[in-house]
Amino acid sequence: MGALCETGLPPAPHRGIAGTSMPLSIILSHLLMILPLVGISALVVRAMIRWPILDVPNARSAHHVVTPRGGGVGPVLAFICGMLALYQLADFARIAERQFIGVILAAVAIATVGLLDDLRDLSARLRLACQFAAAMVAVGTGLVLTHISVPGLGMVELGLAGTLITIFWIMGCTNAVNFMDGLDGLVGGTIIIATAALAGIAAWHGGGFIYAAALFLMAGFLGFLPFNLHRARIFMGDVGSQFAGFMLAVLAVAASRFEHSQVSFLIVPLLLFGLLFDAGFTLLRRALLGERLASAHLTHLYQMAQRSGVPTRVVAGVHWGFAIFHAGLAVWFIGLSPDEKPFVGLPALAVQLAWAGYVMWRMRRAGLTWTTDQRESARGPGL
Repeated sequence: MGALCETGLPPAPHRGIAGTSMPLSIILSHLLMILPLVGISALVVRAMIRWPILDVPNARSAHHVVTPRGGGVGPVLAFICGMLALYQLADFARIAERQFIGVILAAVAIATVGLLDDLRDLSARLRLACQFAAAMVAVGTGLVLTHISVPGLGMVELGLAGTLITIFWIMGCTNAVNFMDGLDGLVGGTIIIATAALAGIAAWHGGGFIYAAALFLMAGFLGFLPFNLHRARIFMGDVGSQFAGFMLAVLAVAASRFEHSQVSFLIVPLLLFGLLFDAGFTLLRRALLGERLASAHLTHLYQMAQRSGVPTRVVAGVHWGFAIFHAGLAVWFIGLSPDEKPFVGLPALAVQLAWAGYVMWRMRRAGLTWTTDQRESARGPGL
């Protein structure tokens, strides 16, 4: 297994233990060190509850009482504090300064756009333009897929297509996580499990920057999740969901350097497969039915499961279970040959198809259909 080089550029001068697995004692000490970040996130979330941005329920909402939103500000500030400390103190996780600053600036930019969206409900076109700009910041710092391993073909150079794929992935993941943030605890718990798994994989393979960034994300959402469990006292809002999706997308590109084969880019999509499948399935279904994709609705698989009578806690728990299963697949994935790695998604796909089948069975029993009253134009928690 080759050493991790997160950006595809030459390693920073002081990589230290990057490229080698970290002793358990160091990992445990790092877990204790991130506790202040958990506290920062929790304090900010409590402040957002006390001085709230209110989310008034409408025909597209899963909740029925006015609830604060914008709780994602807590994880965002915790992550930024962690990254600034990392930049000053932790040489082992340093990457080139341009990439490091670029990641922080892009994170701040996407979180700012999300917060403005929570405050003023920005148009879909403006949100996409801002997401594109943030993605270009990441790409401009060198976080780009340049080649990938294809079974039967070996390593394929992507050229310009690599840049386009990177931008599409970052924007797609950002929106997919945002779309899925419509049920108490579902996205927050999934992110915690996914980032814990990513941090563990990065620690084992010496990926200092990815390890630290994943830990900071995990810490931020650990501080947020207790306030978001059913019945939620606050929602993360676009500031949290867009930020989380964006940062995980960027880390996916960075994780493509776990070895010389960039097929390891699939690690983060695999960890988030439950969220990505539901978002992709819903968009495809709505496109085939000729529905306006920008209109709000309540027909994601997780929403239909809840509407058919599956308790909110159970639906969230099912997605947490998906994340745990996918974490196991990600660990298995690392040890496979380049030709075998793309097929590791088949078990994940089979589980998601089974879940979709179960939800549709429950829909039939409950007399539900995919059709949604399009006359109501109020914007719900996700697309």
